Amino acid sequence: MTETVKTGHPKGLYFLFFTEMWERFSYYGMRAIFILFMTKILLMKDADASQIYGSYTGLVYLTPLLGGYLCDKFLGNRRSIIIGGLLMAIGQFFMFLSASAGADGGVSLMWMGLTAIIIGNGFFKPNISTMVGQLYPANDRRIDSAFTIFYMGINLGAFFSPLICGSMDFKWGFLAACVGMLLGLVAFIFGQKKYLISEEGKHIGLPVKKLDATSIGMIIGSIAIIFFMLNFKQMFNSDTDIIGYFIYGAMILMPILIFSDKSLTKIETQRITVIFILAFFVIFFWGAFEQAGASLTLFADRQTERTLFGWEMPASYFQSVNPLAVITLAPIMTIVWGFLYARKLEPSSPKKMAIGLGLVAMGYVVIAIAVKGLGMGEKVSMWWLIGLYVIHTIGELCLSPIGLSMVSKLAPLRLSSLMMGTWFLANAAANKFAGTLSALIPGGEDGTGGATSFLGFQITNLYEFFVLFIIMSGTAAAILFFLSSWLEKRMHNDHVESVELEVENR
Repeated sequence: MTETVKTGHPKGLYFLFFTEMWERFSYYGMRAIFILFMTKILLMKDADASQIYGSYTGLVYLTPLLGGYLCDKFLGNRRSIIIGGLLMAIGQFFMFLSASAGADGGVSLMWMGLTAIIIGNGFFKPNISTMVGQLYPANDRRIDSAFTIFYMGINLGAFFSPLICGSMDFKWGFLAACVGMLLGLVAFIFGQKKYLISEEGKHIGLPVKKLDATSIGMIIGSIAIIFFMLNFKQMFNSDTDIIGYFIYGAMILMPILIFSDKSLTKIETQRITVIFILAFFVIFFWGAFEQAGASLTLFADRQTERTLFGWEMPASYFQSVNPLAVITLAPIMTIVWGFLYARKLEPSSPKKMAIGLGLVAMGYVVIAIAVKGLGMGEKVSMWWLIGLYVIHTIGELCLSPIGLSMVSKLAPLRLSSLMMGTWFLANAAANKFAGTLSALIPGGEDGTGGATSFLGFQITNLYEFFVLFIIMSGTAAAILFFLSSWLEKRMHNDHVESVELEVENR
């Protein structure tokens, strides 16, 4: 009897698609207007707002390590998602209150909002994706297409959130992000029992266990620590960036911790070395790419001509270009890689990442050409900025899908979770670095911000600011491309352990 090959997808996939779409709507809607809110409503300087942006997005990538641990040990996937969604909705509501209060009392409310969103993201993010795979039997060929559909949900939410949240006053934009999160959360609560079942009829998700005092203390302590770190500069009137020290310090300590494991074989050591080296280069990619929510949004607001047929487009709308380009270009990139693979011309993972870095540099070449000789009151056509975002998206499609897959293939099974945490830590460092770089943008709202410098490189205008990203990304791309053959040998893709891993994953 011939086994029937299933081609459709369970309803649970579209249910998770809907939940994740609204969560991404909430996150990217808030992100689209965040730095403009700090500079326009809370009256912060560009540098201060950029540093807060970097700290916030950096911590967003750290807390999933804690959330994933608590989910595995105690909370289970469903309860973690509910707790995370509720905290993020509360955080967005505090942002609404912050915008309503304005410069007088809004800063303290903002710290409360950011803390809730950061912790909530830690509970939500690592669990929703995990449940997609649990909908299918082991080794089901539909899983890859399921994650493609799910990924489209992420980009759909990221696409229309800046268009909605950026089209209204800041307080209503934050409230719209809150409502979006609540829509996804309410749908999840009432639909989980009906839709989150496997094709065998079993409920998916890890079981809930009773929280012990240590874990409750860990949650409360984490909330207190994040709130303290976000408030540190204001509380102590200090310029010390303890969040930066915390994130970058962890990036230094992690390799020391892992390489101190004496059970590592020579091949395991070499493969882990590849992960750390690529994680280092990823910091430069995302540090430049994530200017989208920081300096590039300030540039869009102040020095980009946004008038279409008499209507002035909100600056936040430019952040919809990337997800729209991802939805449009991802299938084309898949065809391109398939075409090259069939002819044995597909680049290796390190070379793809080097190409991604090179494309980020190319995007800044475009915008640098546009602003060369630009005066403080002058503006450039919006098509230059749109061109940058499209080029950056192609770079993202070269680099982003590779990272997690590479870690899962190269990391020893007994260290897979720790190495995945390291990869997220690199993303945290990259986002923090993005805020530091954004703080270098010259000018300010009134054009009196003055010059800045980075490692001796003087930045007196926008052209020099964007040239910094060209030099940084272009140099990183060239070095990584030069190292790629050396890295490929140390990946040991032909090693027997790699074959065993592939068999287990089939």
